[in-house]
Amino acid sequence: MTSLVMNLGLLAYFKYANFFVENVNAALNSIGVEQVGWTSVALPIGISFYTFQTLTYSIDVYRRIHEPLKNVSDYLLYIMAFPQMIAGPIVRFTHIADQIVNRKDTLDDKLVGFYRFSIGLAKKVLIANVMAEQADLIFDSNLNELTTPMAWIGMLAYTFQIYFDFSGYSDMAIGLGRMMGFRFPENFNSPYISTSITEFWRRWHMTLSGFMRDYLYIPLGGSRVSSNGRLYFNLALVFLLSGLWHGASWNFVIWGVFHGLFLILDRLFLKNVLNAIPKVFAILITFIITMFGWVIFRLEDFSKIKTYLYELVAFDENLLFIDVIPAFWLLLIVSIFFSFLIAFKFGKKLQTYFFETDIYGNRSHVILFLVSIVLLWLSVSSITSSGFNPFIYFRF
Repeated sequence: MTSLVMNLGLLAYFKYANFFVENVNAALNSIGVEQVGWTSVALPIGISFYTFQTLTYSIDVYRRIHEPLKNVSDYLLYIMAFPQMIAGPIVRFTHIADQIVNRKDTLDDKLVGFYRFSIGLAKKVLIANVMAEQADLIFDSNLNELTTPMAWIGMLAYTFQIYFDFSGYSDMAIGLGRMMGFRFPENFNSPYISTSITEFWRRWHMTLSGFMRDYLYIPLGGSRVSSNGRLYFNLALVFLLSGLWHGASWNFVIWGVFHGLFLILDRLFLKNVLNAIPKVFAILITFIITMFGWVIFRLEDFSKIKTYLYELVAFDENLLFIDVIPAFWLLLIVSIFFSFLIAFKFGKKLQTYFFETDIYGNRSHVILFLVSIVLLWLSVSSITSSGFNPFIYFRF
């Protein structure tokens, strides 16, 4: 209990104290009362990720799922393993405990890790950064002058930016860990091919979904509750907290409620409807719902969210004004191709070839090594010629 209180207390202070005081001051100001004096708290990078890891250690040891580590140095290694320390994936203690004290460091692991790292870096630098530049150009502009085409382009750009940014970092973390002998869990599984929001959360940020399921949803009773009302309450609460985990701002809370609402609708009727129509339409509907959610996630100001969402469906007279950066259309096609690749049989075969590392032969190693060298060279060239663009999830 002491460990839980300390970890959650530190997370609450560093991540949510400013948010709490700002809302208290706004309430006091509305009734004419003097505001509370406050010095803003600096947010440590990636605090949500390593706080959750410390929680899994305490909870898994308490539940006797795994015995505690014998050395403090091993515990510090678990918490501070740098590849995934600041942006995930969230590595549970039970997933990695045995690897901490007994892991093998082989040449194959180093090669496979290098391939995965190169793919992740290319996702971030060659795709996400271009999408980020386009998304920032639109989302950070005067939204009162936004047109419907630009609203859709901005939404598409941010949709692919956040996916390739975060999944790229996860690939890099998994690759670096593999080079050191660690097997970190997968964090993404082509989430944009989902046919429902329920499936989307089985494929997107899977380590967070698993954490919330096993450490919050199931202890609340999960789906084994006495009434549907309690089930819907559990879903809504879990995703409200999931949204708040992403950031101390009301738009993240609304985003969490937005996804919680669609999970409830899935339980009520929506999933049956989507299962009854052709799969391609189910994927398209789910993808559009997800994109609208990303608009809420991206914009913190309520009035801007309202303006942006309205313009998406306004279809005003100024339909021809489209301002895009160089290479955007090409990278958009590349983004769509790789996001929906495994919805097709050849895509599944390609994914198996690149990621089923236990079946690599000498020929595969040669091909993947050459591909990785090319991706690494392109990525480094892009980094040296472009500005700083940090990973989105560093601030979470």
